[in-house]
Amino acid sequence: MYTLSVVNYYNTTPFVYGLKHHPLTTAAHIEYDIPSTCAQKLKDRRVDIGLVPVAIIPELDSYHIITDYCIGANGKVDSVKLFAHKPLEELTHIMLDYQSKSSIMLVRVLNRHFWKKNITFIPAEAGFEQKIGGTTGAVIIGDRTFGLTTKDHPYHYDLADEWKTHTGLPFVFAAWVSNKPIDEAFIAEFNETLKYGVDHIKEAVEEKKHPTPGFDSYDYLKNKISYELDADKRKALDLFLKLMKE
Repeated sequence: MYTLSVVNYYNTTPFVYGLKHHPLTTAAHIEYDIPSTCAQKLKDRRVDIGLVPVAIIPELDSYHIITDYCIGANGKVDSVKLFAHKPLEELTHIMLDYQSKSSIMLVRVLNRHFWKKNITFIPAEAGFEQKIGGTTGAVIIGDRTFGLTTKDHPYHYDLADEWKTHTGLPFVFAAWVSNKPIDEAFIAEFNETLKYGVDHIKEAVEEKKHPTPGFDSYDYLKNKISYELDADKRKALDLFLKLMKE
């Protein structure tokens, strides 16, 4: 039996729907976590497979990207943003969300290779969202970004859109990664399960509506999140890992 860690954000709703309605016949134990916990479990070998932030891939002793699906975006993603009260040109500090390494590495890569600003990055702890102000901005990810407006924070920078602007490529935030070889029959079955969920986004949204007032759940999952791990996303992932290393 394989143990899986799945990110418990709204963007994984189609995957969860697939696991629920097109369940794996092979016995599997599923745990739901925030991205950083999912990553740590995979690194510690407490799980066999995880939907992990891709920035942790270099930290694994061995890894296998085992499915044709991911959490990605081809342009604006709307849930991974730099929020600030001043424009980027005036920022001196950026707090980094503790929940996902890919997003905080992405903002570092963007600054080092493209923005080239003199910014100090600060590891953040719970409650950091309340400390945005002056020349200090913050990267906030996931469900906590829903409902935040320019009234809360006048300046928003969508990090996936910034990446697309500078590279011309989509971005991969998380991928299904194993820390050991996985049976091919299980991988094929797992791919079918994920595909079922992605093919039934409308039904997934009807089953699990997001509580944020005015939030268009269907548009977010259908048009902002891009789930297929295609050739362009694999190319983007290779480039990101290369720039991260540099």
